Amino acid sequence: MRAWRVTRPGPIATGPLEPRAEPVPEPGPGELLLRVLVCGVCRTDLHVAEGDLPVHRPGVTPGHEVVGEVVALGADIPPGFAAGDRVGIAWLRGTCGHCRYCVRGAENLCPSSRYTGWDADGGYAGFATVPAAYAHPLPGGYADAELAPLLCAGIIGYRALRRAEPPEGGVLGIYGFGASAHLAAQVAMAEGLRVHVMTRSARARALAADLGAASVQGAADPPPEPLDAAVLFAPAGELVPPALAALDRGGVLSVAGIHLTDVPALNYQRHLFQERELRSVTANTREDARRFLEFAGRHRLRVTTTPYPLAAADRALEDLAADRVNGAAVLVA
Repeated sequence: MRAWRVTRPGPIATGPLEPRAEPVPEPGPGELLLRVLVCGVCRTDLHVAEGDLPVHRPGVTPGHEVVGEVVALGADIPPGFAAGDRVGIAWLRGTCGHCRYCVRGAENLCPSSRYTGWDADGGYAGFATVPAAYAHPLPGGYADAELAPLLCAGIIGYRALRRAEPPEGGVLGIYGFGASAHLAAQVAMAEGLRVHVMTRSARARALAADLGAASVQGAADPPPEPLDAAVLFAPAGELVPPALAALDRGGVLSVAGIHLTDVPALNYQRHLFQERELRSVTANTREDARRFLEFAGRHRLRVTTTPYPLAAADRALEDLAADRVNGAAVLVA
């Protein structure tokens, strides 16, 4: 099979990904083997390729938004899976199940957590394995290319929105408008929130307006009214101060990314006083995934994608880094 591997992490222009001919992997005990149909291209893949995230598995195959068809089952698979099933692979791949975080329902904070496309090979390949306990049933009514971004961009956006705790009927600000943001905005609007979008890309601003945002402006511009909550999707620490300054009293800013450039100095009175809060988001739980995918099954989300063939995975990441992707990039096998 064809598979891409991160052989020398560094700036995407230096070619950190290399295509390889690899044997099809064998599913281990408790694992499913999937034929990859579509794999989404996530900004986290870019962070893995460029070395923003430390190397966990040398030469890893990226990709953790995988829609695939089950072609083989390892030993000890729980009931409910069969060859021919269409299932999804997401970022979270494994947890210990018995630490204090797992026991209290915060498995995303498990110190032993493992991740697809970082600790184990992912979906930039013809085939991929996944522990059955972390494989996700998929909602109907979507094409494979539309489903792929739901498996990370959608799930993480959903968790980031929950972490921001917008009040019922409130005002939400979204900073950056890529794959995750354009899905989270639709969830927010379906829940009755008024959404203002701040982003630098003209194409992203056009998409936000088309999806129904109440206003659209530049990345660091002030929104037209105070925000009850905000989510920062852009991996740009310099946007934290203007986002905090835009919050109303008691507002929460949730930072959705796994990587963020340095945050400038904050002024306590301007950015944090009046019980404004700054929160991070760390991965997701399987419960987050279940709730979001069920939501997507009840509410038909508009998923904007830019398709690339698997052979052009390196170009897809280059385009993502240069903000040339509208919505979500996906690799079609």
